[in-house]
Amino acid sequence: QVQLVESGGGLVQAGASLRLSCEASGRLFSPYAMGWLRQAPGKEREFVAHIRWSGTTYYADSVKGRFTISRDNAKNMVYLQMNSVKPEDTAVYYCAAPPRPRYSGDYNSEKSYDYWGQGTQVTVSS
Repeated sequence: QVQLVESGGGLVQAGASLRLSCEASGRLFSPYAMGWLRQAPGKEREFVAHIRWSGTTYYADSVKGRFTISRDNAKNMVYLQMNSVKPEDTAVYYCAAPPRPRYSGDYNSEKSYDYWGQGTQVTVSS
């Protein structure tokens, strides 16, 4: 089992920055890819970013150039730095992990993730 706990959400104005954190526990962290997904009210959950065990990163087009995903394997942490936020970034943000280390699934799909945090709310006012 992998346990994930997110923190760092809140209410910010458009154009501001915010950093989300996710602490993982339960299994060796470094061989896992980690993802951030979000769900806005009335919408499907969507991919935001993921980072492979190698450190390679991938982003949704909607956040590319504004958000940065990173990890600290020594601390079992993954982060999402959100810059120049927009009202359309308003959502509950989830940290997620796949079912096993070095999983070769489609990390852009929520179906590739078995472990989820409780979510942290990000609200961006215009």
